[in-house]
Amino acid sequence: MNVFERYAPFIQDYIYRSGWQSLRAVQNAAGNAIFGTDENVLLTASTASGKTEAAFFPILTLLNENPSKTVGVLYIAPLKALINDQFGRLTGLCEEEGISVTRWHGDSNQTAKRNLIKKPSGILQITPESLESLLINRHMEIPSLFGDLRFIVIDEIHSLLRADRGLQTFCLIERLCKLAGCNPRRVGLSATIGNPALAGKFLSAGSSRGTVIPKFDGGKEVWRLSMEHFYNTPPQADEGKNTNAATPPLEQPTDKAPLAADPGIGYIFEHTRGKKCLVFTNSREECETVCQQLRQYCEANHEPDRFLIHHGNLSASYRESAEEEMKDDDSYMSVCATATLELGIDVGRLERAFQIDAPYTVSGFLQRMGRTGRRGDPSEMWFVMREDHQEARAMLPDSIPWYLIQGIALVQLYIEERFVEPPRTERMPFSLLYHQTMSTLASHGEMTPAELASRVLTLSAFHNICKEDYQTLLLHLIETDHINRTENGGLILGLTGERTVNNYKFYAVFRENIEYTVRSGSEQLGTIVKPPPIGDKIAIAGRVWVVEEVDHKRREVFCTLVKGNIPAYFGDVAGDINTRILERMLGVLSEDKQYPYLMSHAVCRLADARETFRKSFMSERPLVHLGGNMWALFPWLGTYSFLALERFLKIRCGKMLGLKGLQSSRPYYMQFTMQAGEEEFYETVFKEAQTEFDPLELVYPNEIPVFEKYDEFVPASLVRKGFACGVLNVDEMKKHVAVWEKFI
Repeated sequence: MNVFERYAPFIQDYIYRSGWQSLRAVQNAAGNAIFGTDENVLLTASTASGKTEAAFFPILTLLNENPSKTVGVLYIAPLKALINDQFGRLTGLCEEEGISVTRWHGDSNQTAKRNLIKKPSGILQITPESLESLLINRHMEIPSLFGDLRFIVIDEIHSLLRADRGLQTFCLIERLCKLAGCNPRRVGLSATIGNPALAGKFLSAGSSRGTVIPKFDGGKEVWRLSMEHFYNTPPQADEGKNTNAATPPLEQPTDKAPLAADPGIGYIFEHTRGKKCLVFTNSREECETVCQQLRQYCEANHEPDRFLIHHGNLSASYRESAEEEMKDDDSYMSVCATATLELGIDVGRLERAFQIDAPYTVSGFLQRMGRTGRRGDPSEMWFVMREDHQEARAMLPDSIPWYLIQGIALVQLYIEERFVEPPRTERMPFSLLYHQTMSTLASHGEMTPAELASRVLTLSAFHNICKEDYQTLLLHLIETDHINRTENGGLILGLTGERTVNNYKFYAVFRENIEYTVRSGSEQLGTIVKPPPIGDKIAIAGRVWVVEEVDHKRREVFCTLVKGNIPAYFGDVAGDINTRILERMLGVLSEDKQYPYLMSHAVCRLADARETFRKSFMSERPLVHLGGNMWALFPWLGTYSFLALERFLKIRCGKMLGLKGLQSSRPYYMQFTMQAGEEEFYETVFKEAQTEFDPLELVYPNEIPVFEKYDEFVPASLVRKGFACGVLNVDEMKKHVAVWEKFI
């Protein structure tokens, strides 16, 4: 098929006006899949490869040939900023043909929303949370809005494959289609899909179609990659050593810095000068700290401030200012950011990205590096790994530079195997089950238990949950006034349930802290948790402020700008690390291989770590004797299987081994004292793991492990079951322990 000739004339004109010489591989492949089949389509291609156009060119052609009587395309994206960014691109493509593009989220124009309700047509862009609100509050208008919906485009679908928010999105799609009586095709877009077949199955769940995953030659990936290590105080790892580190194809780095306090930050400061860069951190707290430090470097060097900040707790005005600055090709400002700039927002021509410490996932690494390398340039990322010098009496586990090893493992896994984390499909999402039950009742009104179960429990997200567990949930919700039973035996929202559903925060299924809005005069800076007393200082927007007033009733903090340097707190938690990453970390320490992207400090620090690894016999056995009754265990397991092993040792094996004081640096190692010897440890743990046991045994007595946002409203028995069977990866843990038989 000649895909270009198949496009509608206005699409062809758009391509000519844009100066394109030919279609890209992804656009030809997408055209063949969308024009040539009636299936769902999963498009996976690198960042800035033209996936959006690849999907919309054939979709709009089909709509042009056979116009929809309602909204024809529903575009779902995980971020409002991504919707705003794509709105401009889609409007430019559609406006001459008179195809409307409407944004629907909390910050979008109300008039445009009203116009769409009156005359549904074209493309509707929406977040999962706004779609939830639409189904609840515009229930009666769903058929007229979407009765002839042809396509649902899900952008950055990889970000929705591993948590409740993704399951919520597909619940909403299924509910909308059933309510509107439509059967649209689904098109998923992503640059980082680890298991395309599994992701394709996820995309099609609850639909009557399969998924086509086009294969095409996307061209050779070219990276400019470096990784350097810094001790936070001198000396550095290579001082006084003669290294043979190969110089990567980058300008020669230095650790010259105007302040000696933090050479890693000084390194970033020097190599962002005269360039437009992104500086990624793994938490909002770290983002604030780094931005403060970089601005202090500017001040110490008598340079204008050239750093901005972007994360989820900042006000929209701060975030949008950073986004606009990024799009200006003449700007040399750099932005300190978290995952909020990880997804596909057009950030213009970035010269390089920095990553402070290792990200948690291969997917995150690829997304962040993909922010650079647009418009013909190679992607470029500089890793900056930091640690403190160990004290003379520090234990063995503290002598391994875990972030450095993790960073190498992430890179090598993708280079060697093209590994990216697969979807999580075997969870038991009771928190989401509560949420979708309440949402369905709020939108439909009174329903019999059987009607409610037929609408909720049949959603594909809940395939692991049985009728008996759903009955347990409903009875509990009746007892706690979230649901009331009517005289006719029907179910409606109770007063407690109405208060929950009527709060605008109900639409989101990800956990949120109780936050206070921070203001300086008339300017809104963002939000924080746990405001300090009046007179204390807070860190937000990359600066330090003194608290002048706290209004607890309205949850507002009023402050004034001051100089200083203090840590921020936003309630961040560590991410989930896959077992394949830990296994490759073991490989990094075990092998003698050199990695061409390592800079001189990192080469020496890796050599030191490998020497420690060999001398301690960590290469031979996972259990290492630290002296006396003290032991360290290096299981090389991902976060949730590590957590299962940790509980398994305490609960199932603790008494038999005389094991006490177990402490973890999850998921790298555990330390504990033990009366048993090494062989007895392996024999006991192996035999216990071979014994069949209920995963619920790994939940402590009277423990209610609240893990997701609405677990607090779920009966304790189901919370415990969901944690034991859906969070703890007991099967992977047992499979891993089975290998220890060789040590007996």
